[in-house]
Amino acid sequence: MNQAALILIKPDGLKKSLTGNILTRLSESKLEIVAAKMVRVSKALAEEHYKHLTDKPFFAEIIKYLCGELHDRRKVMALVYWGDCAIAKCRELAGSTNPEEAEATTIRGSYGRITTSGVYENVIHVSSNEIEAEREIKLWFNPGDIIVELYPVKEISKVKKVKVWG
Repeated sequence: MNQAALILIKPDGLKKSLTGNILTRLSESKLEIVAAKMVRVSKALAEEHYKHLTDKPFFAEIIKYLCGELHDRRKVMALVYWGDCAIAKCRELAGSTNPEEAEATTIRGSYGRITTSGVYENVIHVSSNEIEAEREIKLWFNPGDIIVELYPVKEISKVKKVKVWG
């Protein structure tokens, strides 16, 4: 069954120049990348992405982490992988959320760490299930950013200012 998964290469992965290594590992999934972009993560975007963790004591720290404040890399690479069992395949390659529990052959096992303050710097985010994947993809991407039709869309007529190269 084809499904989509949101993948985020987090600021620590970008700072350590791990993008190529991570994409190479993910290519083992034989899935298709149907959207990709670099994103400056606002506090509002990070809070919405992690809204299910608002009651956790590490919430403020994880927001700073995703926004790039802990690594002086205020960007994230956001991708949508699509294909048969995309979520399970990507999560298997990523490994356990806790880098110390992740198999050494996984992305998080190879490149992740836990800071002295207890934040999991696990270099990558992978959607946990189809409901979360849809919520996250719609949060990070517009329908026109994705080269396949993942979810129903509607067309609206709206005049807006568009930036063009001068």
